Amino acid sequence: MHLSRFSIGTGDRFGLEGEAQIAAFKALRERGGDADIVWNKSNREHVIIGSSPADQERAAAESIRNTAWNGKWFVDADHITMKTVDWFIPHCNFFTIDVAETIGTPASPDARNTYLARAAFLLNKGSAPVEVTKSDLETVADKFLTAVQEAGITYRHIAERRAPGSFVVELSMDETDTPQTPGQVAAILVAVAAEKLPIATFAPRFPGKFLKGVDYVGDVAEFMRSFEAETKIVQWAPKALGLPEDLKLSIHTGSDKYKLYKGIHEIITRLGAGVHLKTAGTTWLEEIVGLAEAGGDGLAIAKRVYTSAYVRIDELTAPYANVVEIDRSRLPKPEEVATWDSVTFVSALRHEPGSSTMRSDMRQLMHVGFRIAAEMGDEYLSALRVYRESVARNVRNNLFERHLVPLILG
Repeated sequence: MHLSRFSIGTGDRFGLEGEAQIAAFKALRERGGDADIVWNKSNREHVIIGSSPADQERAAAESIRNTAWNGKWFVDADHITMKTVDWFIPHCNFFTIDVAETIGTPASPDARNTYLARAAFLLNKGSAPVEVTKSDLETVADKFLTAVQEAGITYRHIAERRAPGSFVVELSMDETDTPQTPGQVAAILVAVAAEKLPIATFAPRFPGKFLKGVDYVGDVAEFMRSFEAETKIVQWAPKALGLPEDLKLSIHTGSDKYKLYKGIHEIITRLGAGVHLKTAGTTWLEEIVGLAEAGGDGLAIAKRVYTSAYVRIDELTAPYANVVEIDRSRLPKPEEVATWDSVTFVSALRHEPGSSTMRSDMRQLMHVGFRIAAEMGDEYLSALRVYRESVARNVRNNLFERHLVPLILG
């Protein structure tokens, strides 16, 4: 099983937007592009919502059947570890292995020495597309080697329970305090190869901030330099290290990063490379936009979600502390939001490139507020069905126009 050159992690937290998402991929095909659709959902999201990987697989399969989509599609066990992987294994064919918990754990002296000798032999041949320093190798040996070994354990656990060739693997190292340098990425891939970990995608920590539901924060030129260098590394690694031929970079929290899509498109076009982009939480936000736009009970539900999120901000943001930055003084008071009409609410929440009305603090809070909708249960799900036209249109247009077109078509 292999990913295509372009693949997009879409997510679908409540399992009702698959057909609207596929409509975006069909529109992409009509314009001459193509991409794999990957429905990703984490253990944390399942627990919060009260869903299961079986529900996730069922919703994806029903959407494929109902739309007669004949492209590649995947169900992603997102950010799994050995603690959480088992209930995903029968239902997923994409596994994002997250090793954040073991980054920084020292490796044994023997493992460290073996790695350094192997890395020096491979990289001193001078074939790497970037300079890899002794400091890069030692940083990886001290900080990332144990994490790669943990990923290997998780991969083999999955492989023992899945048919050969029936799934793909991503290695996620994006949840660190500081970015990895290109030299460190090359050195990490040496460890991945030694572990015989056949990753299809690798998610490093890039420079800048990738906050939930808002645009990239940071030096765009610095990001592009890093992205281009690391794209060259993943193109080099298959032949040099024996990693899979279709290895590509993955960008997590990639939704709404409008400042980056043009540059990413230009780099991957010039290099003939691919990319995986995760846009998962955007779908949930577009459900709220669609409800608010519809007015009536839809707008009332959107306001209730915001009011509850405002009151429970500490609880909702705690699990996402490294990917949200909310200035509480800029959040509109619930009493103010209660007076808003549909146009005002949608203008504050909808994120279009260059928008002057979107309120980023409100949008980030709503992004992590899906727990509130989950607690509404059938009331929320019924509203999504009642206001299906508005919700589906917003989900489809956001994914197609703001993400797929600039990233893949340019």
